[in-house]
Amino acid sequence: MDITVSHTFLQVHDQQVALEFYRDVLGLEVRADAPIEQYRWLSLGSEDQPGLEIVLEDPSMGRPDDDARALRALLAKGSLSSLIFRVDDCDATFEKLRAAGAEVMQEPVDQAYGVRDCAFRDPSGNQLRFSGPIRAGAVGATAAER
Repeated sequence: MDITVSHTFLQVHDQQVALEFYRDVLGLEVRADAPIEQYRWLSLGSEDQPGLEIVLEDPSMGRPDDDARALRALLAKGSLSSLIFRVDDCDATFEKLRAAGAEVMQEPVDQAYGVRDCAFRDPSGNQLRFSGPIRAGAVGATAAER
């Protein structure tokens, strides 16, 4: 059996703001942007992973009002989704995102489990981690300590 992940859904407050962040700041390409009744099917992905789409979803799409309200409340608290992106250079990615004004959650640090990573919040509060190979330096070092 051949099985792969094709789509993952990320709840966002404002699809247009999210689009501008994921496309213009992260450099993902738009895969689909189509109206569905009063909603919008909006997905992006990395050029390096043509079979995977990140759907930027309005919490109201396809849900009862009570569920949409609950999702919006959780989203406002930053308590929903997260994504981990694999990058070649965690430090360069960190500087690019910080310069673009993304909310920093964690500066680059070498993790004991063998990656160097950092974390941000997207404009909707979703946690995004960027993970890459450890460069020369001590495990646990932050960008400021290097």
